[in-house]
Amino acid sequence: MILDLPYILETRRNHALEHATLHMLARTHKINMAGHSNPTGFFIFGELPTGDIRAALNEAYARLRSGESGLAIHPGCGTNMVATAFLPGTLAWLPFQGTRSTRARLLLVPIALVLGVFGFVLSKPLGTWVQRNVTTEADLGNMQIVDVTLVRKGVHRIITK
Repeated sequence: MILDLPYILETRRNHALEHATLHMLARTHKINMAGHSNPTGFFIFGELPTGDIRAALNEAYARLRSGESGLAIHPGCGTNMVATAFLPGTLAWLPFQGTRSTRARLLLVPIALVLGVFGFVLSKPLGTWVQRNVTTEADLGNMQIVDVTLVRKGVHRIITK
């Protein structure tokens, strides 16, 4: 399966660990934070002490390893943002396909609005589903944490292997 190809699986596992780390940090730090994952680790954006990130990372790692897979899902994930933009927009756009007359398009506006709202409602569980099944992998396999480094003010790099 494509999701199990090495670079993709490593990115999904790092994405899960990134989310879990952000969950741990959010308990004690009430600041804006974000992350970005790749096959070799992830970045944490936010003005945080390196020691706090390291402690949160170690706790997140241990909790994911002990089976707390829900920590891999994060409400602020870009996956949710994509689902929230894509599904309503696509559903609202569909009624207008193949319609050229302005009058016919105007008559379709209420249908497009209903479909857009329906898409928005569906996007919430869809974003969570996509995170759980596509963009993250809570089973960390043989992943190891290699290093936590302050790259520049407000940016930490976590390296895994």
